[in-house]
Amino acid sequence: MFLNLKHSVALLAKKVQQHILHRDFADEVHDEVLSLFLKRVRCSVGYKPNSEVLAALLKSCAAISAIRFGSVLHGYALKLGHVSCQALCKGLLNLYAKSGALDHCNKLFGELDQRDPVIWNIVLSGLAGLKGHEAEVMRLFHSMHMVNEAKPNTVTVAIVLPVCARLQDLDAGKSVHSYVIKSGLESHTLAGNALISMYAKCGLVCSEGYAAFNSIEFKDVVSWNAVIAGFSGNKSPEEAFKLFHTMLRGPIQPNYATIASILPVCASLEENAGYRYGKEVHCHVLRRVELVEDVSVINSLMSFYLRIGQAEKAEFLFRNMKSKDLVSWNAIIAGYASNGEWWKALVLFSELVSLEMVNPDSVTLVSVLPPCAHVHNLQVVKEIHGYILRHPGLQEDTSVGNALLSFYAKCNYTQAALWTFLMISHKDLISWNAILDAFSESRSETHLVNLLHWMLREGIRPDSVTMLTIIQYYAAVSRVKKVKETHGYSIRFGLLQCDAGPTLGNGMLDAYAKCGSMKYAANIFEGLSEKRNVVTCNSMISGYVNSSSQDDAYAIFNTMSETDLTTWNLMVRVYAENDFPDQALSLFHELQVQGMKPDTMTIMSILPACAYMASVHMLRQCHGYVTRACFNDVRLNGAFIDIYSKCGSVFCAYKLFLSSPQKDLLMFTAMIGGFAMHGLAEEALRIFSDMLELGVKPDHVIITAVLSACSHAGHVDEGWKIFNSIEKLHGFQPTMEQYACVVDLLARGGRIKDAYTFVTSMPIEANANIWGTLLGACKTHHEVELGRVVADHLFKIEADNIGNYVVMSNLYAADARWDGVMEIRRLMRNRELKKPAGCSWIEVGRRKNVFIAGDSSHPQRSTIYRTLTTLDQLMKEPFHF
Repeated sequence: MFLNLKHSVALLAKKVQQHILHRDFADEVHDEVLSLFLKRVRCSVGYKPNSEVLAALLKSCAAISAIRFGSVLHGYALKLGHVSCQALCKGLLNLYAKSGALDHCNKLFGELDQRDPVIWNIVLSGLAGLKGHEAEVMRLFHSMHMVNEAKPNTVTVAIVLPVCARLQDLDAGKSVHSYVIKSGLESHTLAGNALISMYAKCGLVCSEGYAAFNSIEFKDVVSWNAVIAGFSGNKSPEEAFKLFHTMLRGPIQPNYATIASILPVCASLEENAGYRYGKEVHCHVLRRVELVEDVSVINSLMSFYLRIGQAEKAEFLFRNMKSKDLVSWNAIIAGYASNGEWWKALVLFSELVSLEMVNPDSVTLVSVLPPCAHVHNLQVVKEIHGYILRHPGLQEDTSVGNALLSFYAKCNYTQAALWTFLMISHKDLISWNAILDAFSESRSETHLVNLLHWMLREGIRPDSVTMLTIIQYYAAVSRVKKVKETHGYSIRFGLLQCDAGPTLGNGMLDAYAKCGSMKYAANIFEGLSEKRNVVTCNSMISGYVNSSSQDDAYAIFNTMSETDLTTWNLMVRVYAENDFPDQALSLFHELQVQGMKPDTMTIMSILPACAYMASVHMLRQCHGYVTRACFNDVRLNGAFIDIYSKCGSVFCAYKLFLSSPQKDLLMFTAMIGGFAMHGLAEEALRIFSDMLELGVKPDHVIITAVLSACSHAGHVDEGWKIFNSIEKLHGFQPTMEQYACVVDLLARGGRIKDAYTFVTSMPIEANANIWGTLLGACKTHHEVELGRVVADHLFKIEADNIGNYVVMSNLYAADARWDGVMEIRRLMRNRELKKPAGCSWIEVGRRKNVFIAGDSSHPQRSTIYRTLTTLDQLMKEPFHF
């Protein structure tokens, strides 16, 4: 015998109400109700359910969106003559409204003779739950208000106000509020709570929202939660805290939602204060057993501790949870990822997968993919990708596809990124921006442009992120015309006007600066006068640094009310690189006075000043600072090796080279260049040989340095061998600098005619440097006639370089060819060329002493001249053995 269906349905409905928070369980109960009904109908031919049973069945259909089953029940009710039953009609309206069957819903609603507030509310609730039907909700509410058939009640208000908030229609919300006041509903809890929430979402929680809260006669926990969350969401943490403390002193105790609202407020405060208040909330939770045992409360505490960087406390909570849900796992994984602890995030993800009780969802995967990108863990991502492909729900999730695409893009797997992009069924703007960024990074202009055109054909309008990707690509390849086109598009579609940051404006400015178009950069800089920030000024200064305009850079720097370390680094660099070492050092000291700590970029910026002054003392100070600061930067070590060598301390450079555990191509180049500079060819060649044995592939710069070493030491055969290996062994064409080194190599070895033959047989036309090198060799070896031929070539290529004329004049003079000397001097006069005054300097007692030809301004000039006179006399006296 079967149980009485009515009794069974009632029992199951009660079960659903008890477990309403557990959606999956509730769905099973509703399925059980419908299954039981079908079984009863099939087994009892004459069975005719009454309207109450059909109404209960329709509730189950609405709960699981079983629209087809509900339609069958509708037809069944018509046959049985139950259509006049109010409960049944309400059940049908509820089913059609919630399932989106608006035609059936409107037809049935129009056929009803008597429509009480419950019927109106059912239809309004159904429409409010469907996206894109907000206007119909407002229209129906207006009709309800106008027809006077049934007055809107507090439930109606609670349905309509969230729609106003969703539309951000404050006028409509205030109209509803007016109705609430006129109808005397403002003190009702349900209506008041809805008003608080609406005003909070529209940004008016401090005034209207708080007034609505005060109007509620019997405030419940939802009232308090709504106003606290409102103040929290509108960046008023102090008011949120005051209300929370007031709530603690009253009869209403905070629940899980209160804790979830107040903890983000704690996390948003200054670090120490936020931690202190968060601990107080935690203590309150520990005093109440029901909160301690609530998984959502512990999840909120974990998220709080992770947001303020207290990962250990978050993990302690996580490990001691009696039961964990997927939100717990997602919170701890995302928290470790946001704190830069990539490996811990991956370990926890591995733990989650190994449990095989909780399956990762889209949030899990979106949280774990960024750590994979940071540690370049392709193997884990392949497994994740396979898991996604095995779960159609995840495969259809655009956010998961975007996260996977972003991983492949960041790790330079461009083809995999493209394949992933093509597999995303519902591409959004984030998808397009990610794939454009991938091809921008890979410098593939054809693919980039084709994708951009495809995006526009699909009707997807680029945003500021898209524009930044495009301009950064064209700035990197110095295509100023394309930067202008992108700039024009941004103006036409109002992207720059909406750019409050101004992220896009800064990007445009930086792009023009990198392309050398400082006039356009300056125009944008002036246009951003009301929006400028530190990044804006730094971009402008960077452009002037790259164009060697230290005065313009200083003019911007001098007007900045706020600076950061990048600003100071740029200013130090512009003076150091443009031979103003004193100003560079002054700024270097000033930034430390301002309380800033130099970083690796600061030291890299000041090193050219040390090299210009040949100040070993200053160089050692910088090196000492780097050692104390524990900077472990291979590029910085390479720069130190280079500057030590240029300052004459090649063995200090070599000591640093040997002590560096990691050596890259830059370090090998600096060391070989240092040895070459000091004529230590054997050492340079040995370092080069060691580098090749380690498998480090040479580039043009290091080969040029090795050839220079061979040239200075006269190792002609070894140098010639290395030059021939450039194309045969290393696979690239010789550069002009390398040709010049070979010319110098042959010339220094006395093989002047071979050098000239080499120059005339070069596959590319020799430049002034090569002809100048050959002319210098002709002077050294007194090859006057060949020198004259070489000088003719040189004067045509580089007519304004006075050094070439002086060399040729000296060559003529050494051979007593005075007519040639006069001819050269005449050419110099005709071309108004003047030889600059010679200059030298030396550091003595940590002080730089500068000497210029014809200058007698040195404060110790008398002592210097007396010493020079004494030395001159001693040199002229005969020396007796």
